[in-house]
Amino acid sequence: MKKFILDLIVKENVRVNKQYVLLILTADEALPPMLPGQFVEVKVENSPNTFLRRPISINYVDYKKNELWLLVQIVGDGTLKMSELKENDSVNLILPLGNTFTLPEKKDSKILLVGGGVGTAPLLYLGAYLKENGYPCSFLLGGRSKDNLLQLCDFESIGEVLATTEDGSFGEKGFVTQHSVLNKIKFDAIYTCGPTPMMKAVAEYAKRTNTFCEVSLENTMACGIGACLCCVTDTTEGHVCVCTEGPVFNIEKLKW
Repeated sequence: MKKFILDLIVKENVRVNKQYVLLILTADEALPPMLPGQFVEVKVENSPNTFLRRPISINYVDYKKNELWLLVQIVGDGTLKMSELKENDSVNLILPLGNTFTLPEKKDSKILLVGGGVGTAPLLYLGAYLKENGYPCSFLLGGRSKDNLLQLCDFESIGEVLATTEDGSFGEKGFVTQHSVLNKIKFDAIYTCGPTPMMKAVAEYAKRTNTFCEVSLENTMACGIGACLCCVTDTTEGHVCVCTEGPVFNIEKLKW
């Protein structure tokens, strides 16, 4: 898939909560094709401590409005600078990078998208893409509390939303792999992204129930083109760069 280096314009900067902002970007020209699971590398200006671009999952693409959404978690100087971007500011990106999810063969497949924290970001676009292509899906979102469940209204506009919170403030109390739906429905495909322990637990459930499962890894991806080797992971085919061979992997290929 062709890659582009583009200067996009900040259309809106939405403060989701203390830790997250949603950057809605646009351009004068039509945005290039992008697929669920892919990511962008953002150049951070005016940050002396940020030497390399920052990898951010593609949260959503609205081609009618010519918008690219990036959900940014503030964890350091680079993402802090990104969170301070204002309307009409210019942002330089390399996009789209990485691979995409594998769609089920049957349109009537029971599909579950499982996410936690900022890992829910790529699942919003995946869910919208599935719906657009005639695949109904459900979401299972997890967080420490209701405040940690991001973009609930956006997910609810696409499909059924199930949730767990560790404190029981929303949905069922516990972790996503403890949700009762997993004992009631045999899913045909599961796609997940979030903290590694959560993804490993989901992968174990998928293996135990013989369910097709793909995970989107969140390894540190400093360059996005396989040059820096920061994001290497161990697979059945050897050590590979997540930024070029992933970030989406079938769990059967990961040495978990």
